[in-house]
Amino acid sequence: MTHKRITIGLLIVFSLLMAYSVIAIPLDWPRPHFLTSLNTMVGFSAAFSHAWQRMGLKRALTLLACSFVVSLAFESIGVATGLVYGPYHYTDKLGPKFLGLVPYLIAIAWFLMMYPSYVIADRLAGKKLAGWKRFVLVAALGGLTMTAWDVGMDPMMVANGHWVWEVEGAYFGVPLQNYWGWWLTVFTTFAVYLFLMRDLRLLDDKRFDRLAILVYVATGLGNLLQGYFIGLGGAALAGFFAMIPWVITGWLATSD
Repeated sequence: MTHKRITIGLLIVFSLLMAYSVIAIPLDWPRPHFLTSLNTMVGFSAAFSHAWQRMGLKRALTLLACSFVVSLAFESIGVATGLVYGPYHYTDKLGPKFLGLVPYLIAIAWFLMMYPSYVIADRLAGKKLAGWKRFVLVAALGGLTMTAWDVGMDPMMVANGHWVWEVEGAYFGVPLQNYWGWWLTVFTTFAVYLFLMRDLRLLDDKRFDRLAILVYVATGLGNLLQGYFIGLGGAALAGFFAMIPWVITGWLATSD
């Protein structure tokens, strides 16, 4: 029970930080440079706390390791070569970089949204399938769930100067290849994790899983509203319609 309260407390703090990040824009309140990093770290802590409670520490750490290694590897290849996502590079706003290419904070941010996406996909996959078929379905659905988040997030982060696309992409300056790369990154992460752990839910608590969905909602809604207030209403609207099916179906899948 204490661990659940910690998860709830972290989720509340994260939601309040995201709310401040949104309302600070129209009200012209201070937005210190560390606010994005702080939001990411608190959101990551809420996601990892939930994973620890749901999966146990060994599985939570394994998923974190898979997420960190795969995302950092894919992103590093992407920045160095233009493969995977398209040609882009990071600015210095997100802190120290791995090999001078990818901020370490980015690998932490991947887990922040990969884990809620995993929970939603796990619930949507149900219990009818088993073995490798279920693992492939969870990995594929998880990739779609997380990629939906990037529909609204990527244009907003580019506008705020966190990374730069070196081509003029078809979607608000973002190359469409980016979204295939996102799906592939998440699919690979979950496939590796499920291969290693042969995972089954250890804490089959539907109401508790809704906290993970709320992490997804808080992150996504905060990003979409920030995009709207900086003049990216079209991307915000597209992101909303991309994410809402996963929120609704995930919520219904966790109903009693």
